[in-house]
Amino acid sequence: MDAARLQPTSRQLLLIKSMVFLLSLLPLARLVIGAFTDELGANPLEFITWNTGEWTLYFLTMTLAVTPLRRWTGWNWLMRLRRMIGLFAFFYACQHFTAFFWFDHFFDVHEMLSDVVRRPFILVGLTAFVLLIPLAITSTNRMMQWLGGRRWQWVHRLIYVIVPLGLLHFWWMRVGKNNFAEPLIFAFIVGFLLVVRAVWAWRKRAREQMARRPVA
Repeated sequence: MDAARLQPTSRQLLLIKSMVFLLSLLPLARLVIGAFTDELGANPLEFITWNTGEWTLYFLTMTLAVTPLRRWTGWNWLMRLRRMIGLFAFFYACQHFTAFFWFDHFFDVHEMLSDVVRRPFILVGLTAFVLLIPLAITSTNRMMQWLGGRRWQWVHRLIYVIVPLGLLHFWWMRVGKNNFAEPLIFAFIVGFLLVVRAVWAWRKRAREQMARRPVA
């Protein structure tokens, strides 16, 4: 079927965005309900920290996958979801950081920084979180206009650094718990998406170089 025929109407797109928004809140709803019903396991604080960290990586990976899916399917409307998915990644990253800062260190900045220095996997995760902040701040149309297209693109290319750092942070934590399956799955998906983008960038650069060559 022609991809152009599958483009949703404005009303359908609004419905899709609303459904994605509600679905993206389910992990939070699960934590809230679990906290009130005492269903977060033997160590609720650890469960919250792990769960918010996992969902941060899920949403980061989905953000990275939007452009390849659009190019393969021709569904240009997927790009209308990318900003929201990226903001949910930041939303769950904030929860993950808050859980770490609150439950592990009770808002003691000095103790937290000492922990960061002692444990490299925390430094990696904190670096990824800090790099996410400018992406969230510049996610609005007004910020895009203020920065200009080229500078805005350079800022948002930080995603190619943030996702591998988040994956490394996740890998370090899971391997420490002797859990190799989930990190390997994430590594394969993220690696595939990054390789695909690298190939596209190389082909684009090659075409531009060919176009600049003088005709004999």
